[in-house]
Amino acid sequence: MQEITWSDFEKVELRVGQIIDVIDFPEARRPAYKLVVDFGDEIGIRKSSAQITDLYNASNLKGKKVMAVVNFPKKQIGKFMSECLVTGLHNEHGEVVLCVPDGDVALGTKLL
Repeated sequence: MQEITWSDFEKVELRVGQIIDVIDFPEARRPAYKLVVDFGDEIGIRKSSAQITDLYNASNLKGKKVMAVVNFPKKQIGKFMSECLVTGLHNEHGEVVLCVPDGDVALGTKLL
């Protein structure tokens, strides 16, 4: 594991967002959704591609708060431009479990 400095960590903008729309992404190489995430007034709405179809569907994603990195450069994924990275962890079966806040926090709140 590579160590980083505190100032390195401070550069990462991990923010709370709320999924407001979920769009199927059939042209992705691996099963994925296009997510539309609201990060509040300061950051606004961003889009992301997420390979989370094993455990999630549109009905249990809409309205869910997630943690996402919002200061990576945009990334072209096929014909789709991803504007943030929604975070998750692989469980013992290789499925992605989303990182979510454990309590009610405002959209755009930064991880400290």
